[in-house]
Amino acid sequence: IIVAFDGKHFSEGAMQMAEWLNEKQTVLLTGVFLSAVDYREIIGYSGMGIGTPVMMPPIETDDTLVNLNIRKFEERCQKRGLEFRVHKDTDLFALQELITETRFADLLIVSSELFYENIDKLQPNDYLKKTLHESECPVMLVPESFLPPFSLILAYDGKASSVFAIKQFAYLFPEITDMETLIVTLEEEDKEMPKIEFIEELAARHFPSLTIQHLIGENKSSFGNWISEKRGSLLITGAYGRGELSSLFKKSFVTDVIRQHKVPIFIAHH
Repeated sequence: IIVAFDGKHFSEGAMQMAEWLNEKQTVLLTGVFLSAVDYREIIGYSGMGIGTPVMMPPIETDDTLVNLNIRKFEERCQKRGLEFRVHKDTDLFALQELITETRFADLLIVSSELFYENIDKLQPNDYLKKTLHESECPVMLVPESFLPPFSLILAYDGKASSVFAIKQFAYLFPEITDMETLIVTLEEEDKEMPKIEFIEELAARHFPSLTIQHLIGENKSSFGNWISEKRGSLLITGAYGRGELSSLFKKSFVTDVIRQHKVPIFIAHH
């Protein structure tokens, strides 16, 4: 499992999620420490597709902050008895290095609030969108006010991506699939959710304490608010394909859930 920290930010929420998962199943935790900005944008490269103007901190200051976080991470892992590694990705292309590392990981954990909030406090900012879009493993977004989850919410919208996310979570974390689980569908008034009997069969095999709830006529904004009120839950949801990043954040309830910073979110795309 990778837990990513950027610049001066040490995410307590992300670290606590990693520690909680390690209690359920022993993991190898890799702390990836990134520079405070992705310097590619500042020096004029356009390959990352992010255009947010930022002030470039002195490299020495940036490095000092990163080293402080590394020591804090090492001390925390040693105190909690976690097996860990440290990767310092503070070259020019911070995000690309992180994305490359996700190819060799089962899960990436980042703060849904602090991840490059110096670039843009309104989440998901450009850096977080880029990471979610390009990550080659599932991503867990964690609010800073971390509450150990005691229930799961599976979001099913009839698309292949939502089924993929549910399966990925079940395969990665069989130790916690026995939690109280709610599979939720958001249906339009005049349309029945496709293949609902199939997802019920699949989910019931992996999540023994399963309840099904069909929400009819809700809009995506109110659906996001409804989920955010379920404190103590962990949301499992799919994402659109790699070529439809803008759709994920313009049309999905996920944006609202991220911005309210109330529940952790497991996102997987294929």
